Amino acid sequence: MDLGITGKRALVTASGRGLGRGIAETLAREGAKISVVSRTSQDIEELLNKIGGASEGHIGFATDLEAAGGPQSLLDYLRSSDFWPIDIVVHNLGGTLNIADPFCDIEDWRRVWRINMEVALELNQELLPSMRERGWGRVVHISSIAAVENHGPVPYCSVKAALSAYSRSMGRVLAPEGVIMTSVLPGAVFTEGGYWDMVSRERPEHVEKYLADRMAINRFGKVDEVSGVVAFLCSDHASFCVGSMVPVDGGQGRGFFGT
Repeated sequence: MDLGITGKRALVTASGRGLGRGIAETLAREGAKISVVSRTSQDIEELLNKIGGASEGHIGFATDLEAAGGPQSLLDYLRSSDFWPIDIVVHNLGGTLNIADPFCDIEDWRRVWRINMEVALELNQELLPSMRERGWGRVVHISSIAAVENHGPVPYCSVKAALSAYSRSMGRVLAPEGVIMTSVLPGAVFTEGGYWDMVSRERPEHVEKYLADRMAINRFGKVDEVSGVVAFLCSDHASFCVGSMVPVDGGQGRGFFGT
């Protein structure tokens, strides 16, 4: 299936490793030009080398998007490098920040809000106008199955729910102008060096029980099982997916509604 994104400029945040890297690789294979964003220059260089680098129109920028001024520094770089306007943005930045206490202080709540939602909002404010003017754009937020069910720390679940609600409601606003905004709700996905990689080595008995109790498929998800869905939502074929919330969770979620 031709996704119709050859030559499109795609920004993928937190794309140096894990799921973000897999998404960037999948979009590059489909012919998109990728802007790789990560805090680590080495991760950026390794990914750019793998997908063809500047010769294929790809670029990279190292910055901490969570930091004040991080998103604006990225936007300034994109404009100065002529990687503009952006056609596709995949907001992969996020995580629990290991903040698990439901009674954590307000600053911890703000940090979880910042990394999981505020950065995406800040970037969208600058990226959406040109998409709307040109009558085409794709915005995909990587949310979590925790957005619709109580899977994880309270701050994380709450903010991911807000992110999915934003995607759903803003998607209706943007649709008449040819801009499709969606969210993907992954379940537990195994990534090299990621959380489940660490736990598999340190507490294998916990992993065995988790897979048996929580995952209908009895295994973790694979990066490409999520990245392929994301690539579809970035394509011409997703034109009817207005505000869609797409679970890709191996049967981890058990709710009937909310997606």
